Amino acid sequence: MAKTKELSKETRDNIVDLHQAGKTESAIGKQLGVKKSTVGAIIRKWKTYKTTANLPRSGAPRKISPRGVKRITRTVSKNPRTTRGDLVNDLQRAGTKVTEATISNTLRRQGLKSCSSRRVPLLKPVHVQARLKFARGDLDDPEEDWENVIWSDETKIELFGKNSTRRVWRRKNAELPPKNTIPTVKHGGGNIMLWACFSAKGPGRLIRGKERMNGAMYREILSENLLPSSRALKMKRGWVFQHDNDPKHIARAMKEWLRKKHFKVLEWPSQSPDLNPIEKIFGGS
Repeated sequence: MAKTKELSKETRDNIVDLHQAGKTESAIGKQLGVKKSTVGAIIRKWKTYKTTANLPRSGAPRKISPRGVKRITRTVSKNPRTTRGDLVNDLQRAGTKVTEATISNTLRRQGLKSCSSRRVPLLKPVHVQARLKFARGDLDDPEEDWENVIWSDETKIELFGKNSTRRVWRRKNAELPPKNTIPTVKHGGGNIMLWACFSAKGPGRLIRGKERMNGAMYREILSENLLPSSRALKMKRGWVFQHDNDPKHIARAMKEWLRKKHFKVLEWPSQSPDLNPIEKIFGGS
């Protein structure tokens, strides 16, 4: 059966006015071209609620019961990598048939949404302790000390393809708990290698490696670009250079070169690229 067109507010008000004027439901229907049953319904609604406006509608009942909502919320809280298909099958085994869209809408009402897992370094207990020692050791350093640091790093730019992603169900501002992240290991290769540096005063030089970067190329990049960057940034006397614990950075030849050049190097904990603010410039590459 086709759905009838809803009467306008003006027509509903006319029905009430004619009713108050003493006309019958049949007469009102004939005069306005409205079914008698519709006229009667509008008059009854007006008598009950003293209005002809549309009342709030309850809408269709939820397809997932409160118990089912608790079930799937508990599931994704324990294992955020649970897929919508897994939840559909789980509810179906419990006697409730729903679509993946219903799952998404239900979890969204619980404050959960599907997000890409944040990639973070794979940390062993020794790495955790080293990071804590680093953070606590410099906790009370004045801001001026950090303004006198030149931060540096290399990054790879992939020209073809994208790194795989996984989606997790999580709440707002909950992207970093281990169960919501994907551990990564650096230096998996790439098509273009870049070196860059910056300080609190601005960016230094950005250099593209001509080939796979090794110790000799890294020393050449620093020799040609680190001091010019420090001068352009107007670093104060005694400025500190930061780089991570990549093997070519901590090789004996590299340490000896830095010592001869009288560069002061910031001690850096292993597996800690995320502590380097240059990652914000690279966009998390």
